Amino acid sequence: MISGLLLLALVGLSHTAVLENPQATSGSSSRATPTVPQYFQTTPEIFAGPTATGRAPFLAQTNPVPSISSVSFVPNAPLETVIPISGTNNGSSSIFQLTGQLSPYFPNPDGFGAQEFPLPAGANISQVHVLHRHGSRYPTSGSNVASFGGRIANATGKFNATGALSFLNSWSYQLGAEILVPVGRQELFDSGVLHYYNYGRLYNTSTKIIARTTTQDRMLKSAEYFMAAQGFFGLEWTNNATLEVIIEQSNFNISLAGYDNCNNSNSRVSAGGNNASLAWEAIYLANATRRFQSMITGYNWTLTDTYAAQTLCPYETVAFGYSAFCNLFTYAEWQGFEYSIDLSFNGNNGFASPTGRAVGIGYQQEILARLQNRTINTPNTQNNITLDNNTVTFPLNQSLYFDFSHDTNIMSILTAFGLTQFAQPLPATGPPPRQQLIVSHMEPFGARLDIEIIKAPQPVSGNRTGTGYTSGPPTTYIHFILNQRTIPLGVSFPSCGNRADGWCELNTFIATQSNALALANYNYACNGNYSAQPYGTITNGAPL
Repeated sequence: MISGLLLLALVGLSHTAVLENPQATSGSSSRATPTVPQYFQTTPEIFAGPTATGRAPFLAQTNPVPSISSVSFVPNAPLETVIPISGTNNGSSSIFQLTGQLSPYFPNPDGFGAQEFPLPAGANISQVHVLHRHGSRYPTSGSNVASFGGRIANATGKFNATGALSFLNSWSYQLGAEILVPVGRQELFDSGVLHYYNYGRLYNTSTKIIARTTTQDRMLKSAEYFMAAQGFFGLEWTNNATLEVIIEQSNFNISLAGYDNCNNSNSRVSAGGNNASLAWEAIYLANATRRFQSMITGYNWTLTDTYAAQTLCPYETVAFGYSAFCNLFTYAEWQGFEYSIDLSFNGNNGFASPTGRAVGIGYQQEILARLQNRTINTPNTQNNITLDNNTVTFPLNQSLYFDFSHDTNIMSILTAFGLTQFAQPLPATGPPPRQQLIVSHMEPFGARLDIEIIKAPQPVSGNRTGTGYTSGPPTTYIHFILNQRTIPLGVSFPSCGNRADGWCELNTFIATQSNALALANYNYACNGNYSAQPYGTITNGAPL
């Protein structure tokens, strides 16, 4: 019998996973036994990805901010984010809300254009589907910050940095790789508590739900921290949920990392966002690069170094609590950094990418199947049919669903749903007015998309006047909430209506999704032979 954790060997298009010689693992909540195959075992982890840890923080000793800040003392909580930044004014947001997908979690401060309303009397949330990103982590393997650290290490003793860069004379790269940092664990704890307060009554205490994550260490741990400790269920969470851990590896079918079985998403045909970001970096970091070049001798400082130094600020902050790289840049340069990431996500994972829809279509199909109370038995996408065609591993009777995924995958899922509110063209020369796709508002560390199903005794008024109801029969609605703010579905789907609350009638929404699979053009988008297009040519998340 499996207790709490269920590691499922995911069957890909050409791969199966079978592990031999089952052995019991002491301390594990899912031990191999004569009746449990070893691929149900989660300790030791398999397909966990890199798990190198970095140096331990020592902020009580190393934090210089109290002596350099001009504002009243504000204790770190737990990160040191009260850092003097040139060009900041009283209305400026924190630079840590301008660091794209590397931002520590914060609720979207501006919203997506919908008003937030309470449920009218008599209406009830009957179901919620939670799609959650992992918490703050170390950089991924091969990142620009690790390369920068290597270049500085190779040049140590050969260069002299002065002024604001003088700390580089004794600096070394000490970050780990890919696993959660402490504040990343906290983000998932806090989210579990928040979701329990929001949706705890939906849990049927006589049942044990299935929650899904992947085998990557940060993904498995994020799911566990969400549900355990001070999270949704508490320390005895294995009495309440079974964690279905799906193999995340190239060429395996998995909707929670849809790029793994979408070859073109990992090739130059889907790199338009990178190209646009590089063009924008040359514009907004030109002055910073010249500043730093004037502060260092014996080292050939380039634009690549400037961007890596800026990227080190959020990474070192979440790992160590403070980074000396942060106040090297002006507030305008931090705004430019956010936009560089917006361009990347738009062109690599969103509507400006030929694989934008295809990478996310598997999860879109799973949500649609749940809403229609059916399993998936046709291999049209990266869905794992072995799992999705079995109600044990793809249950249809839960009121709570928890799925854990990655930032780029969630961006592609929003694209696969057809949320064209985020299809606005983003020029490589600078941000447009009233920009909609802002990655720090959509995919910070610990991002979460909550999809609520709401049953009302009558149609709910779109502008919520009077009692909030109009005359008519009982009506069911769907409500998308991204980082605690409503996405107005009517903006992307006119048939949903111009509702102030952003809801959509469930049947109407399901009808809008009927052509999503065709629009994604999955097989051609992921495996077809087509040419890379200049950034901005593709606008619908699929190949031309």
